[in-house]
Amino acid sequence: MHCPFCNAIDTKVIDSRLVGEGNQVRRRRECITCEERFTTFESAELLMPRLIKQNGSREPFNEDKLRSGFLKALEKRPVSMELVETSINHIKHALRATGEREVPSKLVGEKVMSELKKLDEVAYVRFASVYRSFKDLNEFRQEIDRISKEGGSSDPAGSS
Repeated sequence: MHCPFCNAIDTKVIDSRLVGEGNQVRRRRECITCEERFTTFESAELLMPRLIKQNGSREPFNEDKLRSGFLKALEKRPVSMELVETSINHIKHALRATGEREVPSKLVGEKVMSELKKLDEVAYVRFASVYRSFKDLNEFRQEIDRISKEGGSSDPAGSS
């Protein structure tokens, strides 16, 4: 790390501490040449993979777009924002864990459906109807029957 005061190449670390819930390291440094002290912060650079759309185009991962999809599906449903944020974090973690630079957007859609199924069955069916382009009422029935056979959700929202 170059000294910000004299631009010397050598600095030494005097103290290191975890900050930001352990997601960042604060380092107190001293320049060996001019003996000035300064603080640096270090954190992991976690890049999200780009999404490959169905038409072959590529676009950056957009967390706001993901959140918007959740909120549309969960509109007027008894699910807390805390649970929504937890689900979004699960999806982001799973995408980073692939280790890929690019992933099909279909993978994101499937992960959203999986998370919605855990949160709220009505929201799941809403999202699935758009995502899978249900053509008629019969496709809704088939999906609802399939969910019913799987045993339903655990109802994390606390409603009965």
